[in-house]
Amino acid sequence: MIELDPAGKREMGIPSDAGGEQALVARLRNGDETAFELVVRREGGRLLAVARRFLRNEEDARDAVQDAFLSAFRSIESFGQGSRFSTWLHRILINACLMKLRSSRRRAEDSIEELLPKFQEDGHQVNHSNPPWEGSAEELLARSETREIVRRCIDKLPETYRSVLLLRDIEELTTEEAARLLGVTENAVKIRLHRARQALRTLLDPTFRRAFAS
Repeated sequence: MIELDPAGKREMGIPSDAGGEQALVARLRNGDETAFELVVRREGGRLLAVARRFLRNEEDARDAVQDAFLSAFRSIESFGQGSRFSTWLHRILINACLMKLRSSRRRAEDSIEELLPKFQEDGHQVNHSNPPWEGSAEELLARSETREIVRRCIDKLPETYRSVLLLRDIEELTTEEAARLLGVTENAVKIRLHRARQALRTLLDPTFRRAFAS
């Protein structure tokens, strides 16, 4: 069992410069167990935080991080020096989370249609009364006063849309990267993301309307 540092502490003094990272990767490729432990201590807390966003079960989140570390160390030879090691680990962790979500999906998802804007035949939106609040999901999550509200609303989205919103707006993957991880076309990612953002706004609307009116 890999012991994760939930706070993501860096007290081990691992160098963050490119040269230090290359040396660390070289040690991993040579099977250095101390280097393995250093990476787990440095990256474990950060990866666990990401896993918790995708997997709402703590045990599943920890399992995904364990799987990601094991996958990374088994495939360390495939790591390309053109990217940051931490970024490479992040991509492996997200893939592990998505695989766990796919394996646990046992029933049809709820429809997102009731959360999307309705339009009249002339193209005008029905009951267009959204308050003038601004900000992406990522920006709203960064605000302490709205963080929990936004998280709860994101969790209400059907998994198909929740995953793409997390990948693009929270984890900041490109459309191409998200499409590859999800196994869909880039156009499908764009459509799902647009609908997910609309649905999230609908879920957040009552709270922000009250806040704006007060």
